Amino acid sequence: MDKRALEQIFRERLLTLIQRFEGNHAEFARGIGIDRSALSQLLSARIVRLPRAETLRAIAEIHQVSLDWLLGLSQSETLATEIENTTAIEGIADEENDSRLARWHKEAAGYKIRYVPATIPDVLRTPATIAMYSGMRPGPSIAEQLKESINRLNYNRMPETDMEACMPFQRLEALAQGTGMWADLTEFDREEQLLRIETLAQELYPTFRLFLFDQRMAYSAPYTVFGPKRAAIYIGDMYVVINSTEHIRALTRHFDDLIRRAAINPHDIATYVAGLRNAATKTTA
Repeated sequence: MDKRALEQIFRERLLTLIQRFEGNHAEFARGIGIDRSALSQLLSARIVRLPRAETLRAIAEIHQVSLDWLLGLSQSETLATEIENTTAIEGIADEENDSRLARWHKEAAGYKIRYVPATIPDVLRTPATIAMYSGMRPGPSIAEQLKESINRLNYNRMPETDMEACMPFQRLEALAQGTGMWADLTEFDREEQLLRIETLAQELYPTFRLFLFDQRMAYSAPYTVFGPKRAAIYIGDMYVVINSTEHIRALTRHFDDLIRRAAINPHDIATYVAGLRNAATKTTA
């Protein structure tokens, strides 16, 4: 779904809830933890934005509607999703302390997992990149994330694994150039990250396949489809778990459309990333 269309649907459904509410705008805003001016901004067609994850959660919980409905993923207001804090996810230590996401990966064994990362796939991140993420947002410690990354890599090396990931190629171009979110990584760390992507894209193929699309031609929020039974959409420091077959199929169709639009396919990833790495090296030489 186009981002502007998503924001318009959210605005319309928020207005529906306000009209049902037995109180004024200030009271509605106070109930969901924001002030009157912030609510006005959410309702304004001139300001293109969605609220923070905790505000979305408050609206859904307090007014007893599903987050799917608020975000236009469903025509039904019925609560059919569960919302969890990603900060509650721990790295994999043993069977008893296994993280929820890791468990879902295991449960999806034998099915195809479709993954749109927020930045780059977890399994491809270097320690320097993991440390950078840890400094930018709350969540598991660096040690926990490193352990999670190692276990995820081992998971993707299993022959029964079938995972596809899809992301914009512009994200890797920014990495090579050291722009945007990558500006704080050193030249050495950026080259190491590109080399890891290049190496693992070859090593893990075909159990892990990375597709790159042009973000000027397609858009996607980050999410994972764990086979036919579960999907998770990532929203800031939270994720929404979806168990509805209808919604999982819709996300699967969206992912398949991203693949059809892919500008760079898995068998070309290593060559493409090597080109980015070499071009970056020449620029700084």
